[in-house]
Amino acid sequence: MNSAPTFINFPAKGKPKRGDTYELQVRGFSAEQIARWIADRTDVNIRVIRPPNYAGPLMLGLLLAVIGGLVYLRRSNMEFLFNKTGWAFAALCFVLAMTSGQMWNHIRGPPYAHKNPHTGHVNYIHGSSQAQFVAETHIVLLFNGGVTLGMVLLCEAATSDMDIGKRK
Repeated sequence: MNSAPTFINFPAKGKPKRGDTYELQVRGFSAEQIARWIADRTDVNIRVIRPPNYAGPLMLGLLLAVIGGLVYLRRSNMEFLFNKTGWAFAALCFVLAMTSGQMWNHIRGPPYAHKNPHTGHVNYIHGSSQAQFVAETHIVLLFNGGVTLGMVLLCEAATSDMDIGKRK
């Protein structure tokens, strides 16, 4: 025995063989894997039932309650819903998150960065065009945000009422 806990199947006839000991490091410690191992050894099927995760609906309900409370408190002044700058900022945040690769990270779950085991250097940008690190996404997001901020500042400076010398 190399580790604890150890699962050993003692068959009805004969002595336990090497395969009758569950290898925790190889197969893992999930209920499904252990149930499958028991079914292979004893022909007893164990149905694993996981309780539902209520965290998502609970957080959605809490978010809706907070938004509803804020709208109720500001019911006399609903001009913030017609604020162009607020909606533009929300749309810009959405576009920057989508173009930076944040959804790719959400789907694939890549590591934040990679440390080279030989040199010890940390790579924030993946060497292949078929993958990316989370840090690379953040860098692209910041670059896109900087370009967008520069464009907004240029447009605001061109249309402002300031003196021409100050606008330059």
